[in-house]
Amino acid sequence: MNGGLNIFKLVSEASLPVQLVMLLLLVFSFLSWVIIIRKYSQLKTAHDNAEAFEDRFWSGADLAALFREVGNREGQHGIENVFEAGFREFARQRQRRVTDANRVIEGSERAMRVAGTREIGKLEQNLEFLANVGSISPYVGLFGTVWGIMGAFQGLGEMKDVTISVVAPHISEALIATAMGLFAAIPAVWAYNRYANKVERIASRYEVFQEEFSSVLQRQIHTDDAA
Repeated sequence: MNGGLNIFKLVSEASLPVQLVMLLLLVFSFLSWVIIIRKYSQLKTAHDNAEAFEDRFWSGADLAALFREVGNREGQHGIENVFEAGFREFARQRQRRVTDANRVIEGSERAMRVAGTREIGKLEQNLEFLANVGSISPYVGLFGTVWGIMGAFQGLGEMKDVTISVVAPHISEALIATAMGLFAAIPAVWAYNRYANKVERIASRYEVFQEEFSSVLQRQIHTDDAA
């Protein structure tokens, strides 16, 4: 339609530095959406896995049988790895006839902390990229806008008759860079805040499980010693 905003024409007629800025922002946006989609699936899997495993754990299942079940399953992750690491260290200490209950529990807790930290690290992976895109994209877009406006005014300075119809396309061309910066930044900031909060809740859940599992192991030691 005549007089309408033709974004593709404005982009194609922009100066090379502004086009490079737009290309960079487009790459940022694409990578951000790839991470957003993958991270959604990863966090949902971690949450569902924790729900299912805790239901199984608190159903009264034998710990040794549950350990074998988790160990034989392919692709275990998340809270299952925390449990497996803690129980493996517990069993190793008991096989070595360690009589100090505190030493056994401390070893299991240490193994669970390491496993939990590793699992949370996997969930936090690439979140930093979203934070960086959200923080720098508006400034990258602003740089493109400033550069475009500078070029526009330099060209307009060589004209004798300057009207709004002459100025408007050049200003619009420059402002697209700012719009693209916001287009890349807003989803990245939203996703980072949302996912960081989810990771924090999952980390708290792992910590609570570690404390509860330590209590279960302590009772197991007392039961075995009494027997």
